[in-house]
Amino acid sequence: MKMAEGRKLTNEEKAVLEALRGRPDSDIDRTDPDAPEVRDWSGAVRGALYRPVKQPVTIRLDADVLAWFKARGDTKGYQTRINAALREYIARHQHDRE
Repeated sequence: MKMAEGRKLTNEEKAVLEALRGRPDSDIDRTDPDAPEVRDWSGAVRGALYRPVKQPVTIRLDADVLAWFKARGDTKGYQTRINAALREYIARHQHDRE
């Protein structure tokens, strides 16, 4: 068995794998005590780790539109709010002209 980082298995690791080879999957405990199984996903947030590539652009907006986004001084900046509004627009019009 080849390891992802390129190192070879030790004789001890090979012996463990050989001992497991003949056992049915139901007999093999795959749990890691350092990483307990998560069964409650109620607090999970879909897409929380998604980080799209940002591309700097120059865009000309009407002054009142820019002022409206800047006036909503929540926790995120006005550029983030404009991006979210554009993303929502795309989601609503995803199937137009397809």
